[in-house]
Order: sequence, then structure tokens, then C-alpha cells
Amino acid sequence: MALAQEPDLSMFGNDPFWLILLKAVFCFAFLLVTVLICIVMERKVLGWMQLRIGPNRHGPWGMLQSLADGIKLMLKEDVVVKGADKVLYILAPMLATIPALMAIAVIPFGPKDDPVSIFGTETVLQLTDLPVALLYVLATAAIAVYGTVLAGWSSGSTYPLLGGVRATAQIISYEVAMGLSFAAVFLYSGSMSTSAIVEAQDDRWFMILLPVSFLIYMVSMVGEAHRPPFDMPESEGDLVGGYLTEYSSIKFAFFMMSEYIHTVTVSALMVTLFLGGWRAPAPLSFWEGANSGWWPMLWFTVKLVAVIFFFVWIRASLPRVRYDQFMVLGWKVLIPIALVWLMLVATVRAMENEDYAFGDIVMWVLGGGLVLLLLSFVVDVFRDRAEQRRDETETEAREAPFDPMAGGYPVPPLPGQTLPPVPRRPSRAERATASVAADAPGGTAGSTEGSPEGREGDDG
Repeated sequence: MALAQEPDLSMFGNDPFWLILLKAVFCFAFLLVTVLICIVMERKVLGWMQLRIGPNRHGPWGMLQSLADGIKLMLKEDVVVKGADKVLYILAPMLATIPALMAIAVIPFGPKDDPVSIFGTETVLQLTDLPVALLYVLATAAIAVYGTVLAGWSSGSTYPLLGGVRATAQIISYEVAMGLSFAAVFLYSGSMSTSAIVEAQDDRWFMILLPVSFLIYMVSMVGEAHRPPFDMPESEGDLVGGYLTEYSSIKFAFFMMSEYIHTVTVSALMVTLFLGGWRAPAPLSFWEGANSGWWPMLWFTVKLVAVIFFFVWIRASLPRVRYDQFMVLGWKVLIPIALVWLMLVATVRAMENEDYAFGDIVMWVLGGGLVLLLLSFVVDVFRDRAEQRRDETETEAREAPFDPMAGGYPVPPLPGQTLPPVPRRPSRAERATASVAADAPGGTAGSTEGSPEGREGDDG
């Protein structure tokens, strides 16, 4: 079996214009309705998990709370900061929202080889597909961060600028790990087409086949969507509101909507890549008609809601991490693990294509894993010794008297070291006291100064 193959996309691009327009409107409406449900579900579930009352005023069981919030935001006063770059300040919310809406175009809601009938016309439950569909999704996600960066810069304020810078570092850090988790999926599916990736999960979901990639993507998508506990660009504890600080009314609503749309998009991508896409889960998959007709859309929606529930769950359970911890997790944990895992997956796929027996592949993989463990053990031993020597050297340096001019030029003291006292000329009072003591016959400095006995002796 070849590592890469050209997907058959001949069934796309043949629909009449009215049907393409109808499917595009459906994708847009699906996203907006899912966002409304997502907001209400988040607030209700958070109230349930934290033993408090959630929204319960607007509509039955508070289900229209999101709609009421949207109307309230549109009716609020729209304030434009005086020192802002007005063009970019207004453009930023649109630039954050529109790319987030574009990624849903390549998400399959049903099989491409089993079309459904819409008003008598056979069509696939997917707007379109591309040979590089996942690269298209990554590109739209990367463009969306420009809205956040421009919002922080164009506001002309310190806290929004810091939030925009954080968003940039966050996207760069976690898109690398996300792309590496995608690469393992490419190797096993042989394609970057979303419909082909779902077809490749016919017998096993990639969540089971590629568990490390699944876990890496699960962490990366939370950082990518700026969701708690990784909501650093809008951290109210240290940045007031981050890049949203100077926004109000409908522009603030656009940013909030783009965040939730991004959450839905990365959740749909997770369902497509690792959870079998539109395929029915285990007991239902034994039913012959489970993956035909309109049923696949139901399975896809159920999986999507389950992943969104995961977002809500971790928000209710985990506190916000520190920014340095967040960067260490991305660069020193996720990316190295993703690189080693990708190398292992590529090796296994190459051996499978060379018709190696399954037992031989397992032996080679286990042997390589043991070699890596031994190498890491040796590296840890040498690193611990080096740290121990460094600690001993620092301890000796702290205990030794500190000479700031030892190297020929002044240097500041290390932690634990103290500067030697600075030699100073005695004050005028001290010099006067010393001279009086020296003039007194047989006396010591300060022995009779200021005492009644001394003064009486002088008078006698």
C-alpha cells in the first residue's frame, strides 16, 4: 500500500448553483446554531458542575439566554477609543470571525459515495473537499489570529497589546504540535482530504490507532481556541481583558462569536480526524443502514457535542496556568513528544509497505523504544551530575568572600552573596569625638564625654 494516494473527488463540484448556495447557508446556520447551543450548554453545565444556578430566566429552562445576550450586546453603546487606529480597530473583529467560518466548508457530514436527495437532486453531505483540505483548515486558523493581533495593536493601549502578543506566541507554539499530530494521520490515511481520512477509519478510529497524536491534538486544540485553562490572551487576572479590553457592543460580540466558532471548528476537526467522522459508534455500527442516508449527520452531531462538552468540563475543572508553564508545555513537552511519535509512525508505515511481518515490526518498535529509554536515562544521569557540580560550585561561591573586582571590572553579586562594606570617611561628629578623646590626658575616646562625673572632674 502506498504512503500517499490521490483521493477521488469527482463527486464534488457537480452540484447546481442553487444547491451549492443552499449547502453554504446550511453550514453557516449550523455553525451559528451550534454556537448558541454551545454557550447555553456551557453556562448550564458549569452551573451544574459548580453547584450553582445557571441561566433560568429567558425562555424555557433559560435556553434563550444566548439570544438575549446577543440582542443586549447589539443595543449597547459602541465606543471607539480616541487613540486607536480606527480602520484596523474596526477591521479586526471581522478578520477574526470570517476565517473561523470558512473551515467548516471541508468538514464531511456524510459519506461521499452515498449521496442523499435534496429536492430531487443527489448530492454529498459536504460542501466541498480538497486534496489538501487539512492545510486549508490550518491556513484559515492561522489567518484568524491576525484579527486578535490587530485588535491588540490597533487599540493603542498596553494591555490589549500584551494580549495580542500572547495570542501570537500561543498560536505559533501550539500550531506546530497540532501540525505534527496531523502528519501522523496523513501517514496512515495516505491523504490530506477530509473525506478520505474518514474513509480510512473504516475498521479502526485513529483515536485508537494513533493515541499519542490524539492526546497531543486534544491539548493543542484547547490552546488554539484560546479556551480555559489556556485563555492567556484575555486573562482578566493580569491583562484586564487582554485584546478585548477596549472593545464593546457588536465588535465585542464578534470576538466572542469567533472564539466559540473556532471551538466548534476544532471540535469538528477532532471528530473528523480521530473519532471516525460521520461513522456510527461501536454498537450502532453493526446495523447495516447506520452509515447511509441522513443518519451519518446525526452521529457526527452527537460526537461534536461530546467534544464541546469536553471543553466545558476542563473549564469547570482546571485553573488557568501561568504563561511560562504554558510555553514550556508547548515547546518542551508537546513538540518533542510529537516529533518522536511521528518518527515512530513513519518507521512503522515504511516497514508495513516493505511487507515486514507484524511480529518483526513489534520487535523493532520495542527495541527502538528501549534504546530511546536507555539514551534518555544516560542523558538524565549526566545532566544530574552536571547540575550537582553546578550547585556545589554555586555553594562554594556563596560561602567564599565576594570580591566584585576579582575579574578586573565590577560585577553584581549572585543570590546569596553580599557586597563588602564600602569604606567611608568618618563623619564630622566622629572626628570631633576622636580629637577630644585624644586631647584628654590618659583618657580613652568617649570615656568622659558628656557624663556629669567627667564634667565635675574637669571643673576641679
